[in-house]
Amino acid sequence: MAKLTLADIKRRGGRVDRERVQATTDEEIDRHAREDRTESDLPGPAYPSPATVRRQLKLTQTDIAALVGVPVATWRNWEQGRVSLDPAVRTLLRVLWREPDAVRRAMVA
Repeated sequence: MAKLTLADIKRRGGRVDRERVQATTDEEIDRHAREDRTESDLPGPAYPSPATVRRQLKLTQTDIAALVGVPVATWRNWEQGRVSLDPAVRTLLRVLWREPDAVRRAMVA
């Protein structure tokens, strides 16, 4: 995959249909998660996406990044797919999805 500089991206313009993204309903997001096999009740190694977990917990990117102890830029990179998720992050997402209160208790100093 080619890496682009910020200047390259600005020159090319965006390809995201922001109106369509904003119009996406929670039901559509859930359906997409099922189709992408990111629902936690699917068999095998599937895991929920970072955005799915964050929406389920009703947290902002800043709040969930603080909860799990990572910079908000890291969480944004996970959500936007800029970096691949290593096994530890995938495990964290599954635990956040299934046992968010346990994570909250564990992360409180």
